[in-house]
Amino acid sequence: MNIPALQSIALSVRSLTIDAIQKANSGHPGMPMGAAELGAFLYGVELKYNPKDTRWLNRDRFVLSAGHGSMFLYSILHMAGFDLSLDDIKAFRQVGSKCPGHPEYGVTPGVETTTGPLGQGIANAVGMAIAERKMAAHFNRPGQKIFDHSIFVAAGDGCFMEGVASEACSLAGHLGLGNLIVYYDSNHISIDGSTDIAFTEDVGKRFEAYGWQVLRGSMYSFEELAALTAKAKAETEKPSLIILESVIGKGAPSKQGTSGIHGSPLGEEEARKAKEGLGIPPDKPFWVAPEAYAYFEAHRKTLEQEYRAWQARFEAWKKANPELARELSVWLSGRAMHEPDLPAFKTGEKIATRNASGKCLGAVAGAWPNFIGGSADLTSPNVSQLPPNADGSPIVLTKENPDGRYIHFGIREHGMAAIANGIALYGGLRPFVATFLVFSDYLRPALRLSALMKAPVVYVLTHDSIYVGEDGPTHQPIEALAALRAIPGLKVLRPADAEETAVAWRIAMERLDGPTVLVFSRQNLPVLEKADPDWPHTMALGAYVVQNPERAPDATLVASGSEVSLAIAAADIVRAQRPKTAIRVVSVPDRQAFYAAPAPVRDAILSPGSLVFVAEAGVAQGWERIAPPENILSIERFGESGPGDKVAEHLGFTAQAFAQKVLAKLG
Repeated sequence: MNIPALQSIALSVRSLTIDAIQKANSGHPGMPMGAAELGAFLYGVELKYNPKDTRWLNRDRFVLSAGHGSMFLYSILHMAGFDLSLDDIKAFRQVGSKCPGHPEYGVTPGVETTTGPLGQGIANAVGMAIAERKMAAHFNRPGQKIFDHSIFVAAGDGCFMEGVASEACSLAGHLGLGNLIVYYDSNHISIDGSTDIAFTEDVGKRFEAYGWQVLRGSMYSFEELAALTAKAKAETEKPSLIILESVIGKGAPSKQGTSGIHGSPLGEEEARKAKEGLGIPPDKPFWVAPEAYAYFEAHRKTLEQEYRAWQARFEAWKKANPELARELSVWLSGRAMHEPDLPAFKTGEKIATRNASGKCLGAVAGAWPNFIGGSADLTSPNVSQLPPNADGSPIVLTKENPDGRYIHFGIREHGMAAIANGIALYGGLRPFVATFLVFSDYLRPALRLSALMKAPVVYVLTHDSIYVGEDGPTHQPIEALAALRAIPGLKVLRPADAEETAVAWRIAMERLDGPTVLVFSRQNLPVLEKADPDWPHTMALGAYVVQNPERAPDATLVASGSEVSLAIAAADIVRAQRPKTAIRVVSVPDRQAFYAAPAPVRDAILSPGSLVFVAEAGVAQGWERIAPPENILSIERFGESGPGDKVAEHLGFTAQAFAQKVLAKLG
């Protein structure tokens, strides 16, 4: 190791951090200044990467879980030769910059995932480690390893306080993810002060209990960093936590070691004194040591040799394994290996959409052999079990079977969703997760990041309404649909029957630019006769006509999910009392898509000359765009415990009540 050169890199990280944050008058200098040596070691010695090919399959992944310390990463990426200039760094935290306040996936070359919400990054890394082990188990052959890299993480005290990290790291230990190495920047400081005001646990003992290897050392010894990392890589049966004692804001003379350096610029006087003490030229803003640039210029040649050697191995592997190579190409595309043979259902057949979804899973798993995921200990209620492998190999992913496809996440909804994000970002795999709709609140922060990163994760959320019944208000979602629909970029599909369920699965799997939520019923629903002969195509626009009168409708009844059947029953009641009334019934499985559809499409489906009514077993929020509040049958309170139909009757949510709204307006 060229320690003087690595020291110059660490010094340059501190220099760029001070100036970028000072210029922006905003940012978090504490972590980058306190952990600069770690960045220098990782990118200057340890990591396999190619700045010119940031999607290289066998690159090591580095995740800055402590995303507030983003200048740590931007500084290193710039020096290492990624497409990140000094001008980009000078635009830190400005609109349109490649250097946003927290690392954002798809914005900055070399950033593997969006971090900032603490704990998410380390949980994403667990997903990446699962993905690497699966890809290696599936595609490597004796003497031909094309996947043999590691997942590295830098995390801080805040990451280990957040519950999502605990959930994910517990599972990582259970699965024995020896390809995962986490560096703990243990500086004992958070925004409010010393961490001991709220955090006095022994993190190392906790991780030992999880089944991790725990190592300890200093942030400021390159020899220790190298020795500890080598020991971590030698342990292939356990993930490793390397606890590094550090000083937050190291180099700031009066602020280092205090909470005052965590999330605020140093200030002109402190910045000047810090530069003097560190030996940074005070008259050269955004200074980088020439030795740092020179070191990385030479290091890139070494990295290029490793990259070319891997490319040669990869070409030899493809030549020796042409069918496997074709499979890998399809996996990486995200597309199906063949057209999915989705099940057909008969009109009038009664089946819960969760059960219809279960029947679809076999077809999905067959067409996408890279389909992987599982449930938060609700496999049977979610009907989310994948069918057995055709070759008889075990389907469940375990420590002993990393090529499995079904993951028992345990009761860890938040960790499950964050892990799925990591699997999706790794590439080559199509992840899904499952739980009850009401527990979307437990995974919402990670789901929001799915949408922000446009990660194609499929969320299977069952038990979608008060019709859950006896489990009562804790398990009866009222506001959940509205909350999910509020997330930009999240597609929410709530099928009305088994046929819609099959189409919903197709839509979800063909979507590669964002996450999809599939919302399914617990109770049986009839397969509906559909007036629109091209309804599967129209459904992709968000809504379609289920029942249509012979003339222009007087009333249009709109609903989603199980309430489409309720709307049909209400229409029958209205026609029984007023036989000449022309009524249209519309299913809206995807409200956001319908609202975004061109106006002529919406008008053709809703028939603007008619009175529009809506029924949904949840809050009315959002439906006011197509119907006045008095025309909406909704539930604006929590539910009750009892049989589902009795609960609905108790709450006044019935076909009769919906019909009365229509009759009252028709006069």
